[in-house]
Amino acid sequence: MYVSNVHKTVDQWIPVLWLFCQWHRNTLYTECPSNYLMFNCAESNAVLRLKFQKLHQTVISSINPAGIIPFLFQEAVISAYDMRALLRIKDDPEQQSCELLALLHTSQHPQAFIQLYAAVKSQSHLKWLVERIDSESVIDLLQQLYISEPTGCVNIGFSEI
Repeated sequence: MYVSNVHKTVDQWIPVLWLFCQWHRNTLYTECPSNYLMFNCAESNAVLRLKFQKLHQTVISSINPAGIIPFLFQEAVISAYDMRALLRIKDDPEQQSCELLALLHTSQHPQAFIQLYAAVKSQSHLKWLVERIDSESVIDLLQQLYISEPTGCVNIGFSEI
């Protein structure tokens, strides 16, 4: 069966277009952190990962890790061992936050950044940070996602220049 290059290109962009459409729906973020609705797919976690990475310095200087770490443990994103190790760095909250983000970036948990977003959103004093995360351009972030040719799946990676 012959598949034209046009169809191949369209098939590659379907996951990106789906993600873009879902992102702009009003139901993407819900008021209840445990209700994920549209927010339980790998693409959403990947976009949030990029957003948190882009806002790294703002996040580590703004969050209270003592409130975030137990939430992530409760949701089984981090282990008891990781939680204890992070809580030992209690004298330097920015270092604790930096270590937490580094741990999440190396995590294989499929909802690590979805849960981090929910944890940040659950803290009312961080409403401004949630708004900043939400306002990050999805288009710019999608340009950083690489569409693999064989599968058409969205993978984390930077495209070659």
